[in-house]
Amino acid sequence: MDEQITNELELFKEFLKKRGASKNTIDSYLSTVRLYFSRLSKIDLISLHQFRIYLIDQFRANTVNTRIFGMNQYLLFLKTQELLPEELQNFKLSSIKHQQKPFLDNVIIKRDYERLKKGLKNDGNMFWYFVVRFLAATGARISELIQIKVEHIRIGCMDLYSKGGKLRRIYFPEKLCMEMLSWLEMQGKDSGFIFVNRRGQQITPRGISWQLKVLAKRYRIPVETVYPHSFRHRFAKNFLSKFNDISLLADLMGHESIETTRIYLTQSSKEQSHLIDKIVTW
Repeated sequence: MDEQITNELELFKEFLKKRGASKNTIDSYLSTVRLYFSRLSKIDLISLHQFRIYLIDQFRANTVNTRIFGMNQYLLFLKTQELLPEELQNFKLSSIKHQQKPFLDNVIIKRDYERLKKGLKNDGNMFWYFVVRFLAATGARISELIQIKVEHIRIGCMDLYSKGGKLRRIYFPEKLCMEMLSWLEMQGKDSGFIFVNRRGQQITPRGISWQLKVLAKRYRIPVETVYPHSFRHRFAKNFLSKFNDISLLADLMGHESIETTRIYLTQSSKEQSHLIDKIVTW
């Protein structure tokens, strides 16, 4: 990558910061632009369409659309810097449409969740026990989990605000809070972030994801079902099995649209298969 592009990426980074993009978003968009220039040498209509075809061939739909959006942000940045060719002044790469599966797969089943929870507690691995418990008992995203402080546990909830100023409140079950506070007292911790590494810094989402895979292998749970968002799915499935109010669940999970939440009303493909085997006897 030549020096001009390197300099442009630094300016693009500052452009994204000023627009309120998170660190993860900035890293993702910079990675997309680097990928583009690792394969193509210039920004023009033909090259952009070639890049889109490459993305479709190599990645899943969600990833394709994330990278397309990142590339469109880069084009917007170039336009503000008056560096965009005339033919691209009003151009945007189009996202791809994909049909959401009518089922939700690769979610940790209740039995495996209970085994993991019990195993961690029995082994005295309380830090990771609480990581798993808070993910599954609150529906928190991993980026939200690492924001939890001792002060939040004391009041039983945490308020977060989106870039648009919308409030999202995450509630913590009382019994879980009591259990956590007892553990924190034993650790001598009375304030600040809870989920930190040995240096006292907030643990990274990547670090959590990696360790969960290690724990899955240790407790003989299918690795593909153990990842941070899987526990958020588990929360939703468990919630609906006990209290069938999809509107409330959408609010608790911070979904903009209730349609996003409807996927949790469905069975997994394996569950669907078992039901068909049981029901269809004709």
